[in-house]
Amino acid sequence: MSSADPATLAFAGLQPGDILDTLDALGYRCNGRFLALNSYENRVYKLGIEDDEDIVVKFYRPGRWSNDAILEEHEFCFELEDQEIPVVAPTAIDGESLFYSGPFRLAVFPCRGGRAPELDNEQQLRQLGRLVARIHLVGELSEFRCRPAVNIESYASASLDYLLDSGFIPEEMQDTYAGIAESVIHGAELCEERSGAVRRIRLHADFHPGNVLVAGDRFHIVDLDDTRTGPAVQDLWMFLSGDRDEQTPQLTALLEGYQEFRRFDARELHLIEALRSLRIMHYAAWLARRWDDPAFKQAFPWFDTPRYWDDHILALREQVALMQEAPLEWRDF
Repeated sequence: MSSADPATLAFAGLQPGDILDTLDALGYRCNGRFLALNSYENRVYKLGIEDDEDIVVKFYRPGRWSNDAILEEHEFCFELEDQEIPVVAPTAIDGESLFYSGPFRLAVFPCRGGRAPELDNEQQLRQLGRLVARIHLVGELSEFRCRPAVNIESYASASLDYLLDSGFIPEEMQDTYAGIAESVIHGAELCEERSGAVRRIRLHADFHPGNVLVAGDRFHIVDLDDTRTGPAVQDLWMFLSGDRDEQTPQLTALLEGYQEFRRFDARELHLIEALRSLRIMHYAAWLARRWDDPAFKQAFPWFDTPRYWDDHILALREQVALMQEAPLEWRDF
């Protein structure tokens, strides 16, 4: 297993006083309210500001993204904001949105509150579908130059290689894991063949209920930190839950809203279980890559146990079977 990387050591040295001093240098007068928010990849804090609304400051994990990749994230947010899509975009100060403090890059955001959307609420699902379609109308206007893609290579093949080399998988499970992972990769390749050459566009790419805040009748879309290129359905499938009978009406509501603004290519439905499978593999490798960060050991104590790998292999077996089934049904009227 790896030793602590520079990013982990840097985060260990990030103290409240340093954060307050950094914000003070940017012109913010903090009133003493300070709350660490639920984020593991980066460090994110909510701060009270004298005679003004609270702000959120995000310290990017050193070494993960290049400056250009972060600025592409910001530029995409600004493009969406210009179209009155309710993303929570970074705040620009004197024309700059990416700031520096010691080993860190950081950005400041307005603070928005709300609860997660209700996945059994058809009205909210239709509204989510409309918002995703509007994001994609902007996303298809240009291409990322520095952001990666959601694909089999980066999400599955690279994850498999890392996990086999890292020592996290118990030795007696490694051959089993390698076999089922190769079956997942093959299944995902077959799903891509069935879907054909669907269009790949700029996406949120990590669009799940935790990244949408509902306040009354307003929605706020947050955390484009993992924005990537991929198929449109990547921004829809994480709002589907339950068995097939439960997912079908959820999908119908989402796409009813989506098609009010942008046509959805039904061939992409072949990709849903493949994308779910890739995410499961990517998530396991993400935990392994970050395991030297104390925040991960505290938040995910069940990782790095034989029981976790038993359950993980079982989940992948189930995904191999699901990828062989017919896609969810939806009629494009």
